[in-house]
Order: sequence, then C-alpha cells, then structure tokens
Amino acid sequence: MPRGSSPKRERQYEHIKESYESRGQGRRAEEIAARTVNKERAEAGETKGSSSRGSKSSGRSGGSSSRKSSKPAASRGSSERTREQLYEEARRKGVEGRSRMSKAQLQKAVGR
Repeated sequence: MPRGSSPKRERQYEHIKESYESRGQGRRAEEIAARTVNKERAEAGETKGSSSRGSKSSGRSGGSSSRKSSKPAASRGSSERTREQLYEEARRKGVEGRSRMSKAQLQKAVGR
C-alpha cells in the first residue's frame, strides 16, 4: 500500500489479498488487492491528481460516458453526440460494419 493511505484502505487491501489467497491465487493476490484499492482511492478522490483514469485503461464497461451533456439527447445536434452514442444508434438500426466506422461515418450511416 502507498504511504499515507487510510487505515480503512489498509484493511480493505488486507481483506482483498486474503480473499484471493484463499481462492488459490496467492501469486497475484498482492497485485490484485493493490490495484483494486488504488482504483477505488482514485475514484473517491483520495489520491494526488485523482481523476479516475483507471477506468479508461481497463476497457469499456457499462459505466456512463464522461462526456455527457446536460441537454437531453433529443435536443442535441448530431455534431454534439459522442461516437459511442452514434454507435449505439447504428447498432439499434442494424448497420453493418459499425465497429470499424469513425464518428463521421457513423453520423452518415444513421442519417444525422
């Protein structure tokens, strides 16, 4: 654990490490526990320069986009929609080859 971490995070680290060791993943238990706790610290704003960068490097998950606008999607222009939003619309419409399309190509494909 990094210096200056709270007692709560120390306990959390130990709990996660012991849990993975009991499942027979002793070799990676410390690494997994440290990564988990550090990610949670960053998301909670407990680290220097804490911007939850960890979520970007771990791939796309079911979380929401950080580029959301306060306007509802229907009132925004197509140029303000993210590639991910355009991709989802293309998926709903059954557009072939959508995963390889750029934002501009998706806009054209969904007719916006």
